[in-house]
Amino acid sequence: MPGMQDELAALLQDVREHRVDPDDALRRLASLPFRELGFAKLDLHRELRQGAPEAIFGQGKTPDQVAQIVSAMLDAGSGSVLVTHADEEMRAAVRRVAADAEEHELAGLVWVARNVTERRGLVAMVSAGTSDGPVLHEARVRAELLGTTVVVHEDVGVAGLHRLASALPDLERADCVVVVAGMDAALASVVGGLVAAPVIGVPTSVGYGSANGGRTALNAMLSSCAAALAVVGIDDGLGAGTIAARIARQAAA
Repeated sequence: MPGMQDELAALLQDVREHRVDPDDALRRLASLPFRELGFAKLDLHRELRQGAPEAIFGQGKTPDQVAQIVSAMLDAGSGSVLVTHADEEMRAAVRRVAADAEEHELAGLVWVARNVTERRGLVAMVSAGTSDGPVLHEARVRAELLGTTVVVHEDVGVAGLHRLASALPDLERADCVVVVAGMDAALASVVGGLVAAPVIGVPTSVGYGSANGGRTALNAMLSSCAAALAVVGIDDGLGAGTIAARIARQAAA
């Protein structure tokens, strides 16, 4: 992976060529496993271990805390930093410490992409309705930051199933498919019965009455007759994007 791995390689090369004292290099290496901020212990080795840097869950943190975490991760050489569940004040705090930050207001995301690995593999993502968009784009951004190409088709749910036809070519050529749906989540079973690639279902909390905050969609996906459908938790776009990227990159290796 770029980012921390590149920084470590450069440090070792500097030691080899006597530009950095070995004792200084040891001090720098000692801080790599995690960084203590007082209110958080940052797992700075995660990108090196798993190819995916730690994501920051904004909810429950102050804007200043998130800004400090983002700064520390960037200083440590993270290839990218993603903050989820970030309100406007939090996104503004990140922009102040990283001028190159990007954001998606509807999805509550802010991220910095400085050294994303070369893209490999294709993930196709579909949503049942426009209201599923925030979760869909959380999955999309995460997968893109982990080095995959993502194609998106929104609002193709079963209430107007003919809308899915235009998405089928992308679904059929994808290395992994993500289906984001609330209400009765029927779209996941439909797609799961059409494509050869693994399908990840993401139930959302969108829906009326007996949709029950996404639990109906979750149970519908879990009880699907589509055998190649795996399911993440309610509104877990981050998890779906992470898994989909790993599958797609492995498939295209």
